[in-house]
This record gives sequence, structure tokens and C-alpha cells, in this order.
Amino acid sequence: MRRTRLLKVLVAILLVAGLLVPSTVIALTSPADGNNLLLGNPSKAVHSTASPNNYLMTTSNYTLSYNKSRGEPNWVSWYVGSSSLGSVDRLNNFRADSTLPAGWYEVQANGYSGSGFDRGHNCPSADRTSSVAANSSTFLMTNMIPQAPRNNEGTWANFENYLRGLVKSGDELYIVMGSYGTGGTGSKTCQTTIDGGHVAVPAHIWKVAVVLSNGTKDLSRITTKTRVIAINTPNINTVSSKWQTYLTSVDAIEKATGEDLLSNVPAAIQKVIEAKVDSNPATSPVPIVVVPPVSGKTTFQPATKDYTVYVTATGKTYHRLGCQYLSKSCIPILRSKAIAEGYTPCSVCNP
Repeated sequence: MRRTRLLKVLVAILLVAGLLVPSTVIALTSPADGNNLLLGNPSKAVHSTASPNNYLMTTSNYTLSYNKSRGEPNWVSWYVGSSSLGSVDRLNNFRADSTLPAGWYEVQANGYSGSGFDRGHNCPSADRTSSVAANSSTFLMTNMIPQAPRNNEGTWANFENYLRGLVKSGDELYIVMGSYGTGGTGSKTCQTTIDGGHVAVPAHIWKVAVVLSNGTKDLSRITTKTRVIAINTPNINTVSSKWQTYLTSVDAIEKATGEDLLSNVPAAIQKVIEAKVDSNPATSPVPIVVVPPVSGKTTFQPATKDYTVYVTATGKTYHRLGCQYLSKSCIPILRSKAIAEGYTPCSVCNP
């Protein structure tokens, strides 16, 4: 970090002296190709215990912002190229991350047991098959979130496989994945926390992938025509297995999370590519319904006339996942059935 600051000061002096041109500055200050944070640090996370809910953790295989209060990452960022993929088998060696600061709760391998949620990878095991060490790193619990099984094993697995297919066809990817909100429905019931309250169950799970053909000087090759694929899924067990259902824009995810996902990309380029929803014919996108946000958060529902809403054990209103009135109980029900049973829409979340 100190070396980076010194470099910036030196560059500024040389610019003023006329000894450097802007193109040289970009080359000097840009992250190296394959850097897991080439797109930027979305939340300006720092490696300091003074920032426990935005704590930067860096490995050679991915970089993340850890949230101590939630017991999971805010986001994880990584690179996938041909060198990332090999023939190493999935290790399944889930384990606590002992590199967390002393005194912080370490989620154990069995922390999700009996909850109805999968240990959902952020950086996937199959994106790191070049070596045993690389694959093993993806099984640290700091790389996990409680994910509804059908979301993890269907929707998410299909998207991950599609992205790796791009790499095998000659592309390289820079990916950021994260989650936000509280309250998801696994194979059992809707829950807001698991592991004795140490781990928050996110309401939404998102991913952004920047696609480049194989080459060099990657950051400078991102243009207004660069393909960016973004999805945002509800963390429920009734999601469609077609990830294309949940296509969205980077702008929408940034609005929901408050993060700046492509901060290293020039602002003029960001403005264009962050507003787009991927429409590449290969993805065969289907329409998306954007439900009005709860407390500034954007929520996505599959494009269908009927969809899942949530009721409490005692109330007579139905809600969207993440509504503040679902903190004590959360029972999934089809909207049409809720209406038929006399439930009325919540005036706060406007489902």
C-alpha cells in the first residue's frame, strides 16, 4: 500500500514536469492482467480491524470484503482465464478461515448444518482447478454464503458453467459476486440468520462478469462495446433454473448495494456498459420484472404473473422478501393464494 502511494506521488511529479504522457501513466498505475481486483475495490474495503464489516482479505485466488457482523463476504472478486482451469478434482474440504483477526467468530465447516441452506461458494471450486492449493482455497468458509439449494445447484451452477464455457472458447473473465439484504428461503423455511445468529441469510445474490477475448493490457481493452453479464437472484428455493431470467444491469446492482463495481474503468465507459442488460443471443434472455425496491434495495422476480410472496404467522398482509416486517417469521406463499386467503399487500414493501 505504501509503495502504491509513493508511485502515485512520483507519477504526479513526472506529469507536472512533462516527463510522462497520460498513456504511460495508465500503464504504470493499472493493475496487472489477471489481478483479482482489476475492476476495482467495490466498497473500498481495507485490511484493518477498524473496518470489521468491510474487511479486505486477499489471497492469490480471489479477493473479498468480509463482513464480521454477517459472518460472510459482502463481495468476492476474481479472474478466470485458461490458466485457472485444469484437472484437479473438487476437494470438498470446507473449513473455518483461521486468518480472520483474533477474537472474531470463525464459521465452522458444519455451521450451516440442518439449516436448509447450502454452503454456497462465491468464487466457485470449478473456477480454481489448476492446482490442489487453488481448489482448496475456495472451501474456506469466508468464501461461503447460505444459499437456497435450488438456487445454488440449479440457477447458479448453470451460470457458472456457462461462464467457464466462454473461457474454454477463448475468452477471459473478471468477476465480482456478492449478496445483500436479510431473509432467504431454503429447503425448509425462511430464515434471517443461521449458526446461532452468527451468519446472516442474504435475500439476494448477484454476480457481474466482464468478458474479454484473450489478450494483454486487459483494463485498457474494456470499452463501451465490452460484454458485461450481470444477474441478481432472490435467495429462495423456487427460483427458475434459467439464470437468464435474472439478467439485470450493473447500475441496478450498484443501486441496491451502494457499491461501485467497475471503479477502475474510465467513467465514460462505465456509464455505457453499466446501464446495459446483456442481450447476447447466446444467453437467450427472457423478460425481467423489476419489483419496486424495499428501503432503496432493488428486488427482482421472475417474469410471471404469479410469484412467491411472504406472510407472517400472525399478520394478514403479504410481503416481498427482505421487508422489515418479516424479521420474526417468514412463510412463502404464491401471491394468488395469499390474495385468495384474504391477505392484503404490505404498504411498506408494495409487493
